[in-house]
Amino acid sequence: MTRAYGPGSTAVLLVDPYNDFISEGGKLWPRLRPVAEAVGLVDHLRAVVATARGAGMRVLYVPHRRWRPGDYDTWDHPNPTQRGIQERHSFAYGTWGGEFHQDLQPHPEDIVIHEHWAQSGFANTDLDFQLKQHHVTHVVLIGVLANTCLESTGRFAMELGYHVTLVRDATAAFQPEMMHAAHHLNGPTFAHAILTTGELVTAFAGDTAG
Repeated sequence: MTRAYGPGSTAVLLVDPYNDFISEGGKLWPRLRPVAEAVGLVDHLRAVVATARGAGMRVLYVPHRRWRPGDYDTWDHPNPTQRGIQERHSFAYGTWGGEFHQDLQPHPEDIVIHEHWAQSGFANTDLDFQLKQHHVTHVVLIGVLANTCLESTGRFAMELGYHVTLVRDATAAFQPEMMHAAHHLNGPTFAHAILTTGELVTAFAGDTAG
């Protein structure tokens, strides 16, 4: 039987762990906080990343475009999320909000992917190239937001032939209904597995033992 999460073939994709999203004082934290605290988001992000590193798996950071002056100003049709970033200056380059959470800093062996402009971590980035160069076949998506960037990146991964795992308590969204849609309605149409952090950690341990 083929191991599902072998250390040489599995990568954790950590999407948008910006202070503006997941840290106290972040611009979007007040909207995310109720769901994030309910699922234990930051603790579970730490657990997945630490377990993956300990098992010798790749961790790839998949960051959204950090806002810079002039972004979207001349675009013909920026999407609603981009309009919000344009107004709020979310994840502004060179600011604390545009830095990764202090407990989720990249290690030297991690890979930071080129910033994505919209929702898919694959579109206009080097994510697919990096995964293929490192012989990755299985991707585990964690981070935010469950119903936008994680869903879009997961769907794109499936279309490219990757095995996709979602982790229901290592992500968050602005409303419980969005989490329900991400994991109960939309996720089952493209993800090969939808697990909790505990289940994933057990699967990682089982597939790397011996």
